[in-house]
Amino acid sequence: MSAKKKALIITDGAEEINAAAKIISGALDDFKVNICEAEKFGGTDLLPADLFIIGCEKPDPASFAYLKEFLLHINLASRKCGVFSTKEKTLKYLCGMVKDCEAALGEPLSVKDELKKSDIKKWLKGVLK
Repeated sequence: MSAKKKALIITDGAEEINAAAKIISGALDDFKVNICEAEKFGGTDLLPADLFIIGCEKPDPASFAYLKEFLLHINLASRKCGVFSTKEKTLKYLCGMVKDCEAALGEPLSVKDELKKSDIKKWLKGVLK
């Protein structure tokens, strides 16, 4: 029996983003998921993760300072990654933040509308390919 893969979801703590993170977590059937607010994030949280997902409401939240710096100085080539937000401008910010670490970034997820588990599963399939 193989161990479950690990996923880390990092959020800014905003209510709508945390709600979306819980829905995403519920769709990750084959993963052991940890949801972490960015202000409590430590680099050792990310290192064992097979997949990491980042979500925030507004670009460049103060709570992302350490995460942003961390991603500038680590190579996560081929590590699967997804980003989500309620705003297009924030999705662009998140994609840019992840770019330097060379993670395998999937299509960003807009969580403007009510999230359906089927839509999340479809998005995750794209992130994990």
